[in-house]
Amino acid sequence: MTDTTWRADPLTWGTGPRVFEIFLEPTCPFSVRAFGKLDDLLAQAGADRITVKIRLQSQPWHMYSGVIVRCILAASTLPGGKEAARTVMTAVGAHREEFEFERHCRGPNMDATPHDILRRIEDYSGVALAEAFAIPDLDREVKWHCRYARQNGIHVSPTFMIDGLVQPDISSGDAVSDWAAKLLKG
Repeated sequence: MTDTTWRADPLTWGTGPRVFEIFLEPTCPFSVRAFGKLDDLLAQAGADRITVKIRLQSQPWHMYSGVIVRCILAASTLPGGKEAARTVMTAVGAHREEFEFERHCRGPNMDATPHDILRRIEDYSGVALAEAFAIPDLDREVKWHCRYARQNGIHVSPTFMIDGLVQPDISSGDAVSDWAAKLLKG
């Protein structure tokens, strides 16, 4: 894959006028919980009434966060685009502890390499990522997500925005019906 033949598919679902942006770190347990609610949210609120946008929020205390974020964005360049990326996110979430460190500083992943992490994600997701992961300019997508979060004052995950405004009163622990009510209000 050459630098000019790829395009990252935006991680966007729904077509509605209300925009719900979710900043997620793929191995954060709270982000995984929030990610798992998106299908229900689209069904309850209506995909014609809301648009859900996933923004990846790499966090350095999740030691392989950058590698995993790059895997997700690499998947978004493949056939199937955002659905391939979603498959990768689902697989990482289902096995999130296998990508983490004990207390963010020790454990079996101390001996893991980025190649090991990439292979695990490929095995769990069934998505062949190695070639797309190696796209030299893929880092511009990673940087875009990082820059966008910083420009909006996002520092932790998950963080939620509605129509460009951070919503500190929304939590991954909220019921989907609460999210839908907040989105459809006003």
